[in-house]
Amino acid sequence: MIVPLLYLVLAGAYLLIIPVAVLFYLKQRWYVASAVERTFMYFLVFFFFPGLLVLSPFLNFRPQRRKIEA
Repeated sequence: MIVPLLYLVLAGAYLLIIPVAVLFYLKQRWYVASAVERTFMYFLVFFFFPGLLVLSPFLNFRPQRRKIEA
């Protein structure tokens, strides 16, 4: 009974928990990251691609509209 539960927990972490953390990390650091950090970001996207694909229809991180004062 413990082995299926362990698989379920690991699959949930790989497909849901860690990709959410990766998405928020990318949102915070995308425009200010150094070259080494950006390489690490690309690795995270590559490694957690299935989870990011699962979450992509539900999360939207488009930039906010600019407010131009006239």
